Amino acid sequence: MSLVGVIDFETTGLSPAMGDRATEIAIVMMDGTRVVGRFQSLMNAGVRIPAFIEQYTGITNEMVRAAPPAADVMAEAARFVQGAPLVAHNASFDQRFWSAELGRLGPDAAKDHAFACTMLLARRLYPHAGSYRLQSLASFHALAPAGRAHRALADAEVAAALLARSRTDLQSEYALHAAPHELLVKLQRTQRKALPKAIAAYFSQ
Repeated sequence: MSLVGVIDFETTGLSPAMGDRATEIAIVMMDGTRVVGRFQSLMNAGVRIPAFIEQYTGITNEMVRAAPPAADVMAEAARFVQGAPLVAHNASFDQRFWSAELGRLGPDAAKDHAFACTMLLARRLYPHAGSYRLQSLASFHALAPAGRAHRALADAEVAAALLARSRTDLQSEYALHAAPHELLVKLQRTQRKALPKAIAAYFSQ
């Protein structure tokens, strides 16, 4: 199975379009359900972190001032991923920051990556979970915590464990020999009742 990177950002706010910037990035590389590499770094984007975000994440302005420049960290993150497809929990959020931060390095840096979303997949696979927040799903599946929530590496580790569990359950429930990234991207946009038909169509291509 090809490599995927499970990514998580901590940021100063919700949207790069509103001037928000990344303060931390973590990537957990996976081969199937096995972790094969990790990358984590704070980053200094030259913007102030609001007090409520400092309290929420534990990342302070002092910590970020001592961190490497955001451009250096993002260039290293892109090299670490090496073009692999990406996965995140609530992926639309992380995809926006990935594209925006890489875009600052130049037009060729912000290449499109096919993001899969563990939150959207969980909505299809676990209709009785109740809540689809990352920590709620971790509790639902009894996944081991990986550190303080709302820090990038801890959240990426939990999202990676959730991805592994989702792949295993998908293969078991639908008798699949594999659950490749492209299938996950397709299924996250499919209604639960239509999953068997979508899976059959994917493997008949």
